Amino acid sequence: MAPADEAVVVASFNFPESVILAELYAQALEEVGVAVARQGEVGPRELMAPALEQGLVDLVPEYLGSALAYLDPSSAGVSLDAEAASRRLGEILDARGVVVLDHAPAQNQNGFVVTTETAARFGLSVVSDLAPVAGELVFVGPPECRDRPFCLPGLRTTYGLEFQSFLPLDSGGRQTRAALTGGDADVGLLFITDGHLATGDFVLLDDDRGLQPAENVVPLVRRSAVERWGDVLVDRLGAVSAALTTRKLTEMNAAVDIGGESPAEVAADWLDDQGLDAE
Repeated sequence: MAPADEAVVVASFNFPESVILAELYAQALEEVGVAVARQGEVGPRELMAPALEQGLVDLVPEYLGSALAYLDPSSAGVSLDAEAASRRLGEILDARGVVVLDHAPAQNQNGFVVTTETAARFGLSVVSDLAPVAGELVFVGPPECRDRPFCLPGLRTTYGLEFQSFLPLDSGGRQTRAALTGGDADVGLLFITDGHLATGDFVLLDDDRGLQPAENVVPLVRRSAVERWGDVLVDRLGAVSAALTTRKLTEMNAAVDIGGESPAEVAADWLDDQGLDAE
């Protein structure tokens, strides 16, 4: 067994999907003998990015477009293309001691959601349909939505939307969904891989003007961890990413958020299904 100080510290953001992704990568590494330590639910990107750059954590499952927008706000056009976004992200992080590994087919963009009742009342199917009525509606989402370019600022500049007010709640969606169904808010931000979107209670509005960037899941890893563990780490993370699809990620979210399973259990089941639980 490797010494504890050689362990790869795998961190997650403060929402359930990120915890699932961290478990996928952590368990897959453990199965090939890589020592792993977990740092769960560190917080939003504003906390996670410095933690990674300072070496407080070693591996973060990130999302291409949002990670790039955080590091380079001028990259809006680049972030629409996954390959271009990955290259640009790699250029920026190389000088900071972080390696951008291959991204997954799976991606999770911001989604703008209303209840089925609200959609029927206002005739909503695409985000631009909100323009005539936004001033009457309350928007709900995570606190950082106020400043993120792909949330309220982007809705303002790309769609011209000015809501009556903003209700800052959670990143994971539980409180946001409750506010929508309880009538405390009218439009909310949920991730497109939220398992509750398949229940029929919500309508995901189509991003008809292309505000959202490519948000493929991508492991960001400290160069020191890559150098310490070499190909066994890079190849193993690459195998997980290559097999991960948006549909499967959505199913795992549903198993945790609706089915009540733990992220560790769901991750273990998926790795077993993919033949990645052991080699």
